[in-house]
Amino acid sequence: MKRGRNQQIKQWLWDWRGVWIAAPSVTALIVLVRWLGGLQALELSAFDAYVSWRPPQPPDDRIAIVGIDEADIREIGQAIVPDRDYAQLIAKLRAMGPRAIGLDIYRDLPVEPGRKQLDQVFATTPNLVGIQKAIGDRAIDAVAPPEVLKSKGQVGANDLITDPDQKIRRGFLSLTTQSGETLPSFGLYLAALSLEAEGISLEVVPGTNNWWQLGSAIFSPFEARDGGYSHADAGGYQILLNYRGDRGHFETVSMMDILQERVAPDWGRDRVILIGFVGESFKDTVATPYTTNPSQRMAGVEVHANLTSQILSAALDRRSLIDTWPEPLEGLWIFFWAGIGATLAWQKRYVPASLWRSLQDTWPALLLLSVTYGAFLLGWWLPVVPPLLAFIGAFAGITAYIARSAGQIRHTFGRYLSTEIVATLLESAEGLKLGGERRKLTLLTSDLRGFTALSERLPPEEVVRILNFYLGAMAEVIAEYRGTIDEFMGDGILVLFGAPIARPDDAERALACAIAMQLAMEPINKQLADWGYPALEMGIGINTGEVVVGNLGSEKRTKYGVVGSQVNLTYRIESYTVGGQILAAETTLQAIGTGVITLDKRQVTPKGVQRPLTIYEIRGITRPNYNLSLEPQKEELLSLNKSIFVKYSLLDGKDISDRHFEGQLTELSASGAILRPLGQRTRIVPLCNIRLNLLSITGCNDDIYAKVMECRESQGVRLHFTAIPPDLKTHLSNLYLELAATHHP
Repeated sequence: MKRGRNQQIKQWLWDWRGVWIAAPSVTALIVLVRWLGGLQALELSAFDAYVSWRPPQPPDDRIAIVGIDEADIREIGQAIVPDRDYAQLIAKLRAMGPRAIGLDIYRDLPVEPGRKQLDQVFATTPNLVGIQKAIGDRAIDAVAPPEVLKSKGQVGANDLITDPDQKIRRGFLSLTTQSGETLPSFGLYLAALSLEAEGISLEVVPGTNNWWQLGSAIFSPFEARDGGYSHADAGGYQILLNYRGDRGHFETVSMMDILQERVAPDWGRDRVILIGFVGESFKDTVATPYTTNPSQRMAGVEVHANLTSQILSAALDRRSLIDTWPEPLEGLWIFFWAGIGATLAWQKRYVPASLWRSLQDTWPALLLLSVTYGAFLLGWWLPVVPPLLAFIGAFAGITAYIARSAGQIRHTFGRYLSTEIVATLLESAEGLKLGGERRKLTLLTSDLRGFTALSERLPPEEVVRILNFYLGAMAEVIAEYRGTIDEFMGDGILVLFGAPIARPDDAERALACAIAMQLAMEPINKQLADWGYPALEMGIGINTGEVVVGNLGSEKRTKYGVVGSQVNLTYRIESYTVGGQILAAETTLQAIGTGVITLDKRQVTPKGVQRPLTIYEIRGITRPNYNLSLEPQKEELLSLNKSIFVKYSLLDGKDISDRHFEGQLTELSASGAILRPLGQRTRIVPLCNIRLNLLSITGCNDDIYAKVMECRESQGVRLHFTAIPPDLKTHLSNLYLELAATHHP
């Protein structure tokens, strides 16, 4: 019986071996990285996010700020506030009956008119607290307090402690000066004065290492590894700041409002009033968890107001401080989430991967964020990033282990170039067999105009940079419209719609995808211009027809692809395009039906095709799921004052004819011209390609390539330039601008 139970336990441990290995290993790694400080920045960012998401606390009416801003300085009439004005300000505030007045302004300046008056106010105001900067080298960083207040012990340290990202997340209750004196912080001193009226005084908690208590609130000192910190400076008596809200949360009036008595006589009664600079020009602003850009920095006096309010609220209102768990408990917390990730992945190791499964697997992460955020609202800062990484790491570790055990399948997958095709094929038991099937697809092919000539003028590294950027942008558009990229051929792309998965809207998506690709050329060319490269133009051909699609090749190397005359026909259609143009076969428009905007149609007879083919220039689609259109290309031909003589040859595919003819360009547009043949003529047909050499332009032997758009019996041949060398392009552009200025003064 006992032996059988032991066997069951061994079997159970073996069945869940992945969890027992992954969870402790990932936990140990995360704890080590955290201990070394590798996660501190992320954990502090999570802390900031929770502070920002938390609903702001109601304003604390016990605290008020007298803020000195640029308007006060202008009204005073000088850059530095005189001591007599400070004396008047404190005297007027004292008359309102506040519990404490805090002067968050250094007054160790040389003696000036009004200093005696200010010293007299200092001497006769027992609830006034001045400031001293205590941390740092005495000769450089430390700033002494006013002697009158120092002699009476009415001084608090206003030092702020910053994290590596220069944000203020902690505050001092006390600190030790260079001389060894223990000095209360500015915020604590003000809070203590206010609490005296409530009969509450500072006490030491018995049985602790001198922890302080005010009322029912016990302030546990910050330690170097509390919360998300790692080896932080824990000098002095620090606590985590529990902000009431973002900047501007406390009631603030201007200095001149008090001096000119623009507030009620009892405005400051029983309040803690802090005086400090709030204007941007005073450079007394700091970053807080709420700060995401420099304009959101908080005035230093507001930080001290938050600390004072935090102490008062904890002592009187039982508002929670921000507490943390001890390190062993945080380690168990991380291990718990690593175990969840490992268990979830191991439990579903035989479940086929799917989008629904991926969405289901995210619930623990959402639960973790919800629990930690809820705890934060209650005053507990629990680790967020380490358990999340532990969950992801354990889940990924189990997934990697399972994937490793399927090495043979991965080896088979390696024969395929497209992971999307592979994922689809695996759903079919026949998917990996060689062979194909006849299927009706919509094919899209695109090609850049003049890219070959451009690549010859640029270093290979720059050509690759341009090409990768262009192909990457196109791939994103194609993926958005669920097209399957069958092949990249230099700067050309072949896309399948209908394979490996056939959908009813294949032709419709292909047309919408083509328009979106042309629209994407604008941001592509904007980026190329920033890099100093010329703009690119793309032509797109679309065709719908029957092809053979499937696995082509051998057992050692297989490619999922298409073959058939319709593929060749698609390339022929694309070859008729000029930059920015989309041409589609009539079969594609028939498959879509209504909702297609066309500009023109014409009949062509490509090589290998017995009957003329009708193709359409596409300008838009207005189907229910899509509403895309291209801006019409406006082309104005202007008569040249002096014809440009040219020598031209016709292109047959990629081959250039040996026969040369002469002609002249009589009209010019921004992207084309009118050619009038001279002397011996040859038959020029629409959509054929021509190479031109401009005889009239001296010093340039480069050729221009163009496509015949229209043949006019009496007016000549209308050309669209497809590739122009930079020098010639500049020359023709300047010439066209001169013509335009003449025709449209």
